[in-house]
Amino acid sequence: MTRASVLVTGADGFIGSHLVEALVRAGQSVRAMVQYNSFDSRGWLDHVAPEILDAVEVVAADIRDPFGVKAAMQGCDTVFHLAALIAIPYSYRSPASYVATNVAGTLNVIQAARDLDLSRVIHTSTSEVYGTARFTPITEDHPLQAQSPYAASKIGADQIALSFYRSFGTPVAVIRPFNTYGPRQSTRAVIPTIITQLAAGHTTLHLGALRPTRDFNYIADTVAGFLAVAAADAAIGEVINIGSGFEISIGELARTIARLMGREVTITTDEDRLRPEKSEVERLLAANGKARRLTGWRPAYAGREGLEQGLRETIAWFTQPENLARYRPGTYTL
Repeated sequence: MTRASVLVTGADGFIGSHLVEALVRAGQSVRAMVQYNSFDSRGWLDHVAPEILDAVEVVAADIRDPFGVKAAMQGCDTVFHLAALIAIPYSYRSPASYVATNVAGTLNVIQAARDLDLSRVIHTSTSEVYGTARFTPITEDHPLQAQSPYAASKIGADQIALSFYRSFGTPVAVIRPFNTYGPRQSTRAVIPTIITQLAAGHTTLHLGALRPTRDFNYIADTVAGFLAVAAADAAIGEVINIGSGFEISIGELARTIARLMGREVTITTDEDRLRPEKSEVERLLAANGKARRLTGWRPAYAGREGLEQGLRETIAWFTQPENLARYRPGTYTL
């Protein structure tokens, strides 16, 4: 990417904070939009290196407010839209908030991009929109199947973004990461859940369903995917999977992490962590040929070897006492 004024929505989150760091290091002029709160917390941006944060213009706003969103986007050339509610279990309890945040929030970003004549919007999707794989590896042409209110809201958001490209020529690219993991991730996700329980000395792991498979992507690969999609003119108007092309079951994943941490554990299924039967996505495995072809992106942490390397780096971060202290090991996080 050439130097430009870049806005990242959801910059206070897991992926967003890593993306902000990468953009600053790449020489971009970055504005970071964080969720307004009375504590003046900037989420994970409060924990990045001071020299990174000093180079970032931070604005607090609410993605549901079209006026605040448009004001945050003023003067920007490119927008990376990551702000979203992402926890699947909480979407069962509060589906309306997912529509307001994910669907209406995306409309606010895309409408402002059209009004302000931005040169590019990278909209963040999710592999959850595919539901349980009907065929593998999953290409971008796979049918969309909402198996949770979260997935439904993301399908709606994706279609809003793409409709503006088709209707008005708004320069939108949709990036569809598969399951991202790494430092700073919430324990609502399975890998931090496993690591923090083991790091806290638990000898019994409490997890949800163990049979489903996932295609896990280390955070560095996901961030590289964002940068590659943003830099590729061929990505405009397209949906692009960012996935490793390697799948592993949750049960095998847990045993792998225990081995890497040198722990002997018993794995149990906690009924509270199970999705409703028809809501569980049983299998996800990405086809990443389109990303390679259109953007040149390819996973650096590929295959079992790449997964284990990413897990080692993630374990190293979570097991630092000051980082582990930010979590509640064993507590179920919605």
